[in-house]
Amino acid sequence: MATPLATPDADTASTPSTLATPVATGAPLTVRPGRWIDGWNPEDGAQWRSVGKAVAARNLGLSVFAEFLGFAVWALWSIVVPQLPAAGFALSVDQMFWLIAVPSLVGATLRIPYTFAVPLFGGRNWTIVSALLLLVPTTALAFAVQNPQIPFEALLGIAALAGVGGGNFASSMANISFFYPEAEKGRALGLNAAGGNIGTAAVQLAVPLVIVAGAGVQLERAGLMFIPLALVAAFLAWRFMDNLSNAKADPRSYGVATRDKHTWIISFIYIGTFGSFIGFSGAFPTLLKAQFPEVTLSIAFAGALVGSISRPLGGTLADRLGGARVTIAAFGVMALGTVGAIFALRAHHFVAFFVSFLVLFVATGAGNGSVYRMIPAVFRHGVKDDEARARRAKAAAGCIGIAGAVGAIGGFLVPRGFAVSTSLTGNIQAALWVIVGTYAVMALTTWAVYQRRGSAFGSTVI
Repeated sequence: MATPLATPDADTASTPSTLATPVATGAPLTVRPGRWIDGWNPEDGAQWRSVGKAVAARNLGLSVFAEFLGFAVWALWSIVVPQLPAAGFALSVDQMFWLIAVPSLVGATLRIPYTFAVPLFGGRNWTIVSALLLLVPTTALAFAVQNPQIPFEALLGIAALAGVGGGNFASSMANISFFYPEAEKGRALGLNAAGGNIGTAAVQLAVPLVIVAGAGVQLERAGLMFIPLALVAAFLAWRFMDNLSNAKADPRSYGVATRDKHTWIISFIYIGTFGSFIGFSGAFPTLLKAQFPEVTLSIAFAGALVGSISRPLGGTLADRLGGARVTIAAFGVMALGTVGAIFALRAHHFVAFFVSFLVLFVATGAGNGSVYRMIPAVFRHGVKDDEARARRAKAAAGCIGIAGAVGAIGGFLVPRGFAVSTSLTGNIQAALWVIVGTYAVMALTTWAVYQRRGSAFGSTVI
């Protein structure tokens, strides 16, 4: 007798089971032990309507939860670092910004190998592994923050471990892309990305509250609180997620993408949007603590929250107006927000500083969504036959992976820029002016390559 598709029993079944599928339900799906699904084809409308959509939605929800935890662990040191002096750590400003920056660098480096882990091991299997890997940086942090005498180099190495959370984004996005048809992929990936990004806001809100619950400040709770959550994520993935046997990665897509100049132009632009989101999210709590010590630190979560929520908005606006136009506008707003923050710092005006940063965060989120919308449009341009279409689609897929990894480097550059600026000038204003100039260059690049009438794209809406 046929069993329902991907029931929990499919994990322990000794023989494959085939979903009984009348003609109206499309091609049959076979569930093998280990929750492997054979015959998955989301472009088969009948299969998708009968069973595929429900399976995809279940995997998306659990993937969002696991990625949410990954982002939270990735951003954990951003809210722990401002608390370290109160815990007895004697750290310079440069050392504090190193602790904030290094997880972003490690996370950016891990993004491409994490992408290939899904087709190699299976989306469900890798979600289990990646969730359990979060136990390493969180447990190490819990021990480290109880020992103020720990050498800075060891502390930096432990902070670097948090980078595994940054890799979760890439594997989660790759996994979900295999579950959805092209017509619904954009919305699904947008929800997946936004749900993950919110993890940054959640950890910055929760940690200051958790560590002071009861008597005194218990900073080790910042790491310990994630241990049960990571175990729950791994259990839910084991119990309810699925592996797709036809989820295959094509390493050649990265090779094709690396040879296309637009991969690197878009990656440069994405440093400005996603890199700013990660970089400012990481540095914002420390900036608040240093510049406005009278303010409750947990308020820092608002920046990452509005940046996460505005990402789908940027994609929606890009669908209507064009990704290049929205990206240029986003850089303009980001520059205005940064200038506002500079003048607020000079006046030591908290409200103006906070509002300027919220404006900046909203624009980074919108820019993240619009840049991702640009990628398929750029690589579709000029395609005239099926062979060229397949080749350009392969390049676009590679570009998405490369841009995601390169863009995350901004999470390292922004805090390090603040450290250098503070060392040389005594404050972060010089770094902020450099960032404003960088936004201007990125906006001009976007316009010249993808929006200018005389460019190779002409009047095409990118």
